[in-house]
Amino acid sequence: MQDADHLGADTLPDGIRSRMVDGINGLNMHILEAGYEAGGRPCLLLLHGFPELAYSWRKVMMPLAAAGYHVVAPDQRGYGRTTFVSGGWSGDYDGDLAPFRFLNLVRDAYCLIDALGYDQVAGVFGHDFGSSVAANCALIRPDVFRSVAMMSAPYGGPPPLTAGEGIDIHTDIHGALAALKRPRKHYHHYYCSPDANGDMLGAPQGVHAFLRAYYHHKSADWTGNEPFPLAAWTAVELAQLPTYYIMDHGETMAETVAHEMPTARQIATNAWLPDDELAIYAAEYGRNGFQGGLNWYRSRMHPTLNTDIALFSGRTIDVPATFIAGASDWGIRQSPGTLEKMQTSACSDFRALHLLDGAGHWVQQEQPEAVVDCLLAFLDGRKVA
Repeated sequence: MQDADHLGADTLPDGIRSRMVDGINGLNMHILEAGYEAGGRPCLLLLHGFPELAYSWRKVMMPLAAAGYHVVAPDQRGYGRTTFVSGGWSGDYDGDLAPFRFLNLVRDAYCLIDALGYDQVAGVFGHDFGSSVAANCALIRPDVFRSVAMMSAPYGGPPPLTAGEGIDIHTDIHGALAALKRPRKHYHHYYCSPDANGDMLGAPQGVHAFLRAYYHHKSADWTGNEPFPLAAWTAVELAQLPTYYIMDHGETMAETVAHEMPTARQIATNAWLPDDELAIYAAEYGRNGFQGGLNWYRSRMHPTLNTDIALFSGRTIDVPATFIAGASDWGIRQSPGTLEKMQTSACSDFRALHLLDGAGHWVQQEQPEAVVDCLLAFLDGRKVA
C-alpha cells in the first residue's frame, strides 16, 4: 500500500487540486476537485472505472467547474491513493470481498458527498465500472443523486429476484467458450482468477507499456474497434468481441494486449494520453497493483454478495438519465440487449444517447470537449445535435 500523499500540483491541470477526505465509510479517500473556491455551488460527482483513477476525469473537470459546478472525482475503493481505515478493503486476493459489493460502493459515494457538506448532487457521472455505481446511486437514492450520466457501460436495471430471467453475467458461459475451435475465455472470468493481478503487475513489458497497449487496444486508435449488436449471450456470438473482452484461452491480459502495442510513432503522436500522463497511471498501479480494482469484478461475479441489489428488482431509475460512449466502444455491445433495455425500460426519464465519433472506450479522455458539451446540455435540459 502507498502512503496517502496527494498528487502534486505539477501533475494536474491548473485549477484542480488533490486532497484527502478522511473517515469515508472506512476509507481515507483521495479526491480531485475543481470549482471548490466559491461556496454554494451545486456538486457533480465523477466515478471512474478500471483500470482508471480520479485522474481519468482531468480533462472535463475544469470546463464543468467553469459552468458553475463544484466537481469532485474520488479514487474509488481499492484504487489510487484512497486507503482503508477499518473494513475498507484488502489488497490481497484472499481478502474480504464484501466491501466491494454494489450497495457499499453506493454508500462510499453518499458518505463522501455528505462529508463535503452536501445533501444532494446535481449529477453523478460514471464511466466503465463507475457507470454501474452511478446507476445504482440514482436507483437507490434518487433524492440525493438528482441526475445520472452513464458512460461506456450501459445499465439494464437491477437483477431479477428470480434467477434465469434475462441476461445473467453469472451464467456459466466459460465452458462453452473454452470448447470453441479457437478456445477462449471471458475477461471477467480471468479478472476473478488469482493470477490476474500478478500477470499485470509483473507484465514482462512493464506496467507502463502494459497500460499503453491496454488503453490503445480499447480506444478509437485501434482500427479493429467497429462494434455491432450481438444476437445472443452465447459463446459463438461473444467470440466476435475483441480479445480484450473474449481472450484467447491460454493468454494473460498482458500477453493479449501486447499483440496490439502501438508503434513508437503512434505513441509520440497520441494527444489524448501522452506518455507523461500515462506515467501517472503507471506509477499508481505500479505501487498498488491491480487487485483492489479486480475485487470489484470478483464481488460482482460472486453468487451471493450482491443479492441485496435484487431487492430493487422492478424499480426504474427515475431521475433524468443520459448515456455517452465512443462510437468505437465495444463496451456498449458486450452484453447483448442492455443498451436497448437502458433506453426503453431501465430508465423512466432517459433523455439522450450519445455515441461520439473519434472515441473508443476512454470517451472522456479521447473526446473531452464533446463529452463536456453533452453533459452541460444534459444538465441544462438542452439537446445536442
